[in-house]
Amino acid sequence: MTDAGVRILVVDDNEDNRYTLTRRLQREGWTDLTTAENGREALDRIARERFDLVLLDIMMPEINGYEVLRQLKTDPSTRDIPVLMISALSEFESVVRCIELGAEDYLPKPFNPALLRARVGACLDKKRLHDQELSYLAEIDRQRHRAEALLHAILPSQAVDELEQFQTVTPRRHDDVVVFFADIVGFTAYCDLLAPEEIVANLHVYASTFEDIASQHGLEKIKTVGDGFLATAGLLLHNPDPVMASIACAMATIDSARSLPLPWDVRVGIHVGPVVAGVVGRQKFSFDIWGDTVNVAARLAGYGRQSGINLSAAAWERVRTRIDAAPLGPVPIKGKGDVEAYRVSPLD
Repeated sequence: MTDAGVRILVVDDNEDNRYTLTRRLQREGWTDLTTAENGREALDRIARERFDLVLLDIMMPEINGYEVLRQLKTDPSTRDIPVLMISALSEFESVVRCIELGAEDYLPKPFNPALLRARVGACLDKKRLHDQELSYLAEIDRQRHRAEALLHAILPSQAVDELEQFQTVTPRRHDDVVVFFADIVGFTAYCDLLAPEEIVANLHVYASTFEDIASQHGLEKIKTVGDGFLATAGLLLHNPDPVMASIACAMATIDSARSLPLPWDVRVGIHVGPVVAGVVGRQKFSFDIWGDTVNVAARLAGYGRQSGINLSAAAWERVRTRIDAAPLGPVPIKGKGDVEAYRVSPLD
């Protein structure tokens, strides 16, 4: 017995031939059969329905077998349908021409049951293998796109492009980058007092919102470190006003944290200077930045006990004529000593 679901179209202007051929196909187990009495009807049916094989006569009125075959093989949606030509022995040269046009094989008249079974079966096997190949290729393509999407979720686009092209990402020093670090005031206490499910759910909303806010202001999120978010402005994407964009991002982040189901206070540290950026890891890639600029931004984010935006002197110099800030005086930074810093209060 043949596979269920196989659909065969028999095209012949001779009613006796159509009847004989369909009866013999049915005896071999192929029961889902459709007939057409000329080329035009065949093309109309193929346009509306799915077929796994076409048995096609050559000499027919209106549109002959040559033209039907030509149209099938030049149309991307039908060119993979195998076609068996139906021919008399006197039409052998015509059959050769049809095979050159893309026909799979031919069936001579009168129809021999053994030859019919062998050639129809071979065509359907080849079609089945072809369909499996297309399915495998489509699955490979889906998995490739999925892998690329996952890679873009953890690495910047520029790093992904370089990784795909060279299988590595060259570490680089960037001399003038704004580093943005945000953390939640008293996060450890929240973890001790609330259920883990509540903390994680709230943190998920906060993180998702931050990603949107950072993107809207032209910042690049680098990573999440516990309750802290590390982002940059002017590292991989051009930002015409990176410090001011970072301040606006910080204000929006603080405001969004206050609107969470569990409201949180957020502190932000902003510094500007050189960083080294690159990708680490082999099995789990991570794009990261290192250097004194990162450490200062993180320490500034941890200074104070309430929501606020703490700017280093270098960052403040970029915006001092456009925004108000209060000097914090010398702020102790581990490994750095005392540094001058300024506080921009969030909008109430």
